[in-house]
Amino acid sequence: MTGNGPQAASGQLAIEARGLVKRFEGVTAVDGVDLAVPSGSVYGILGPNGAGKTTTLRMMLGIIDPDSGYRRILGAERPHDVAHAIGYLPEERGLYPSMKATEAIAFLGALRGLPLREGRRRAHELLERHGLGHAASRQIRQLSKGMAQQVQILGTLVHRPRLVVFDEPFSGLDALNQGRLEAMMRGLAEEGTTVIFSTHVIAHAERLCDEVAIIAGGKVPFAGPVDLARDRIPAQVRLETRAADGPWRLALPAEARREGQFWHFALPDTGIEPLLRALIAGEAGILSLSIERAGLHDAFVAIAGAAAARALGDQTPEEMAR
Repeated sequence: MTGNGPQAASGQLAIEARGLVKRFEGVTAVDGVDLAVPSGSVYGILGPNGAGKTTTLRMMLGIIDPDSGYRRILGAERPHDVAHAIGYLPEERGLYPSMKATEAIAFLGALRGLPLREGRRRAHELLERHGLGHAASRQIRQLSKGMAQQVQILGTLVHRPRLVVFDEPFSGLDALNQGRLEAMMRGLAEEGTTVIFSTHVIAHAERLCDEVAIIAGGKVPFAGPVDLARDRIPAQVRLETRAADGPWRLALPAEARREGQFWHFALPDTGIEPLLRALIAGEAGILSLSIERAGLHDAFVAIAGAAAARALGDQTPEEMAR
């Protein structure tokens, strides 16, 4: 897990939102969202497309105002008062095609108050550090889509913000550059920067996040540590025995099911030790026994419902394991 930077230890909140509501033409896009993002953490807003993730981020950043509710960002009730300390990568990417990569990064920094000269210096440094030094003098239109997106990500960071907000940052990146972005986000949190990102890809949230907010239909049925979300589902036991039957069978939970040579059931509330003693005493002949915690995908299904999980589209436990 990440989020061990100096700010994380303080217990302060980088973002606090209570009861945020936003309607568009009579349709409620966000319906009473509460969020509390600890400083120095990596925080994910997880949900399918159309769930209200982007609208929630835009309200917190002051791009749009909520119809009702309260928000505080980096201690300020007016987001624009701390805009210079925030880096924001919108879902809709956009750079001037004729700008060179260095100038594009410096320009994005200038929008947050960074002098252009310093922005150019930092841009060169960032491009070299992230393996894009060869692209420094190339125009955006000459770059691949993935490279252009990396340039915009660097432009989001060039002014060294205290809070970085990414809206679907992994879209358009290949697997290699997704991994690089994940490493960058971890590094930011380790330095004390708060990172919040929206995603419909559960694997990214499970690998990166200290805490998540699960959003579906404009509501947040869960917000908190990833481990707490996973604990909504009991750990699962997989048992293989030498004996096919015997008095030890009485020790298995009533809902235990057999698939092939394995028994599957939820870990009893009493823990595994009493079960082990009963299996040994009953001469079950334990060949293998494993306890597997629920993944975030299963937790998402339990919390948000199967329909919301299906709306994620491409997420399965097998894909999460890749």
